Amino acid sequence: MIKYPMTVQGARALEEELTHLTKVIRPKLSQDIGTARELGDLKENAEYHAAREQQGMVEARIRDIEGRMQNAVVIDVTTIAHTGKVIFGTTVEIANVETDESVVYQIVGEDEADIKKGKISVGSPIARALIAKEEGDVVVVKTPSGVIEYEIIEVRHI
Repeated sequence: MIKYPMTVQGARALEEELTHLTKVIRPKLSQDIGTARELGDLKENAEYHAAREQQGMVEARIRDIEGRMQNAVVIDVTTIAHTGKVIFGTTVEIANVETDESVVYQIVGEDEADIKKGKISVGSPIARALIAKEEGDVVVVKTPSGVIEYEIIEVRHI
């Protein structure tokens, strides 16, 4: 079975979502189905069918989260000695060598990636280029628009 890296924050977010789905949403849907059943003929009962469909989607999401949690390797980067090297979970400030524009990214698991929040997947081209490099190194990233060089300004374990 393949294990997938996940940050502590990513694991916490999945656990919170799972708790919400199982403790709040699931009971409400069960109640909605019961209420819809009381309305009569189930063949033509739109409320019943909608609630059952919603229940199916929620149960699928619960199974998905449970599977992801089961296959996750949670890595707490704050417990790893800071060496200046880029590793999974670190937050990295990089600067485009050509334009001198800087950006900060945290390298996270596939499920946690959200570019708007500055979180990039460990499997992304930028993250793959950065992993195992050190502060001051220049990395080359191949993108659809061409090759871009970035200098690693700072590596933080936060």
